[in-house]
Amino acid sequence: MEIKRNIHLNRIIARKGNGMIKVITGMRRCGKSYLLFTLFHNYLLEQGVDELHIIKVDMEDRRNAALRNPDALLNYIDSRMTDSQQYYILLDEVQLVAEFEDVLNSYLKITNADVYVTGSNAKFLSKDVITEFRGRGDEIRITPLSFQEFMSAKEGNREDLLNEYLTYGGLPQVVTMDEIERKVEYLKNLFTHTYIRDIKERYEIKKDDDLEELINLVASNIGSLTNPTKLENCFKSVKQSSLSKDTIKNYLDLMQDAFIIEKSIRFDIKGKKYIDTPSKYYFTDLGLRNARLNFRQTEFTHLLENAIYNELRLRGYSVDVGQIPIFTIGEDGKRQRSTLEVDFVCNLGYKRCYIQSAYALPTEDKMKQEFNSLLRIKDSFKKIVIVGTPTPTYQNEEGILTMNIYDFLMNPDSLNI
Repeated sequence: MEIKRNIHLNRIIARKGNGMIKVITGMRRCGKSYLLFTLFHNYLLEQGVDELHIIKVDMEDRRNAALRNPDALLNYIDSRMTDSQQYYILLDEVQLVAEFEDVLNSYLKITNADVYVTGSNAKFLSKDVITEFRGRGDEIRITPLSFQEFMSAKEGNREDLLNEYLTYGGLPQVVTMDEIERKVEYLKNLFTHTYIRDIKERYEIKKDDDLEELINLVASNIGSLTNPTKLENCFKSVKQSSLSKDTIKNYLDLMQDAFIIEKSIRFDIKGKKYIDTPSKYYFTDLGLRNARLNFRQTEFTHLLENAIYNELRLRGYSVDVGQIPIFTIGEDGKRQRSTLEVDFVCNLGYKRCYIQSAYALPTEDKMKQEFNSLLRIKDSFKKIVIVGTPTPTYQNEEGILTMNIYDFLMNPDSLNI
């Protein structure tokens, strides 16, 4: 089965021949190798590139073990470049090569070498791409399948498919499986034997149980504001265990480095400033999140919010949690301060929009509740409520746009309506 990954493929194509090292990052098993070695490779062939001018090396393949030596890899690539025409160098899991930075930087000044590499670990964080490649690294972040990509690979009605997507996620291998038992087993094993093991081994973590308990706590609290201090208190009161907030912060950072979770920080909309803590955490893939909890806590509202966050990030938005201070007069006649929350403050260049996520808007009171915080934002940027039921898209007199989750996820231009 060939799953179309046009969004990511087009981002790679747009960078072709830009004189930089294209560094394709993302969590393990999200489809980086397939995107580079199959989809991009096929694109090059369709554009008339000779197969001999495409140099592909999979560093995880045992048959290429000798090429993990930097000099051996250099010699191999050089031996393949026999003329002055353009060569496309595709290297998978290049972090397995010793001193790979020097190898790749060696090709920056060779005008007929266009280099693309994939990597899965902390060596490929955005800050490291910039540092290691002397400002000549161009990161392309790959994610699990979007719902639109998921739908292109499946058959069925959209309601059932959305529930499947929110439950088992968008990892390509999972999408190709039909049996629920296989999906569950694959996701559980992948989380334990790949992601967690990677983190433990790479950072020599001794307290295995604490890391796994923290992952479970974060998984249980997607869409909820939290911070290391709150999690530390939870370990003390519920887990009867002592884990310092500094260690918790470190573990959270490691989970982000492995692309398992992303952090959304608070933004004071009225004061126009960031508030560092507490923050929200969202899982890059919901199937992995649910597998950690044995598929017990699958509340649609929380999964819906996480899916909206992931789609916004895929579209290139930076996404914050909005906060609006409000003041009321209490029964004692004193002025009281409280805050309202906006689920997502989304920024992309000069564009901004505010989004609320809601399961449904069955009553007038529920509509007022969801619209309340948006109505208190006194600027001209777009304000949107995304609901989980098949509600027609409409805009009310106050200018708030309401659309259903299907229209949002299936139309890449849905926020431009």
